[in-house]
Amino acid sequence: MERERRILQRTVAVAAIVPVLAGLYGVLFGIDGLGGGTPVNVSADSHFRYLSGLLTGIGILFFTCVPGIEDKSRLFRFLTLVVVLGGLARLLGLYLTGVPSLTMLAALALELVVTPLLCLWQLRVARLARDAGQALQPGIGAAR
Repeated sequence: MERERRILQRTVAVAAIVPVLAGLYGVLFGIDGLGGGTPVNVSADSHFRYLSGLLTGIGILFFTCVPGIEDKSRLFRFLTLVVVLGGLARLLGLYLTGVPSLTMLAALALELVVTPLLCLWQLRVARLARDAGQALQPGIGAAR
């Protein structure tokens, strides 16, 4: 159980780097950072930077789940919900406006596949930790 917990912690820490770096990049470079070479709408750039700040925050909050990850199920599920909702919005955009760049498709895979799988893994580790804790307490196993 402890080995699996440590591997999950490392995996989440590495995965959390992606939204933090992508978010900071978006905050610093704005919508121009995506390339394309077309004139930028100032309001669209402002909105892009705002959403990039939110992305940075999501990544930082995932980092806060790493220590004691087995006790962070509620926050982890909430963050997963936020990420999946964003991924569903991106998927709708794909349907409405066409296929985006490979980078955006990779982000979609992280949002709709990787993050939910990490959440399921976190829930498994939390359950294993809870069961191990109950096994150590006298009388609880007999009450079942």
